[in-house]
Amino acid sequence: MTTTVDYRAELYRDGITALRGAFTTAWADAMREDIEVAFAEARSREGGAVGRGPNRWYVEIHPEQLRGFVELVTHPWVTAVCEAVLGPEYEIVELGFDTPFPGARVQPWHRDFPMPDVTRRERTLNSLAFNLTAVDTVEEMGPFEIAPGTQFDDGADFEHGMFPPKERYGRYQERAVRKYPRRGDISARSALTVHRGTPNVSATARPVLVLGVDAPGAGNGERHDLAVTHGYWAALPDSVKAHLHCPVVDELTPILQKHTIEGLVMGEA
Repeated sequence: MTTTVDYRAELYRDGITALRGAFTTAWADAMREDIEVAFAEARSREGGAVGRGPNRWYVEIHPEQLRGFVELVTHPWVTAVCEAVLGPEYEIVELGFDTPFPGARVQPWHRDFPMPDVTRRERTLNSLAFNLTAVDTVEEMGPFEIAPGTQFDDGADFEHGMFPPKERYGRYQERAVRKYPRRGDISARSALTVHRGTPNVSATARPVLVLGVDAPGAGNGERHDLAVTHGYWAALPDSVKAHLHCPVVDELTPILQKHTIEGLVMGEA
């Protein structure tokens, strides 16, 4: 039987771990419905979605836009992995989704932000990205591709601290593993583990929900604008409030995306 200790060890070894069948397919289908509504709203206004390459978009949303938010952040596997890797005072800092549409091209190998000092000095992971697919992934949809064990690669010569030089691509291609999650599966990874999206040659979009979680002081919350209304906050379990350090407002303001990833907008691979 796999334990939390095993999942933590896998994260430190490979930079990614996963749990199959964490949620029902019905839960995942409802998630997709909410993603599609949020995407239509985001694309209707300036700055609502940010490009991550041709036909590939990222949208950040508020917790209230996802019906399953509480079920997600209170799932025993999610809370156990967060506590084991980030400590008991972990902070939920990001909720969004990345969607490669038909025609999305291969991305350059990258990490999602520069390596923080604590990781470089102490080889400590201080943030996690949980991913949940909204579809049953097949090869034609352009699956997520990751190079396990690269989360601690020195990125001193990475452009913007995120994009390795092309002469390093051989290392990542040798390690590359494509992931084919199904609805209800969930993964946790270090966003420092070098990865990329592959071409979507199907007729189907492949939306993926992203939940970003920090250890105290990691600072990734500065890139995001989560907020909740007073009524929503009042109904949240205390176990969620303890980890959701965001403004409580009278009315939600649509999020203007500010976590752009330099280079992906151009779609150069």
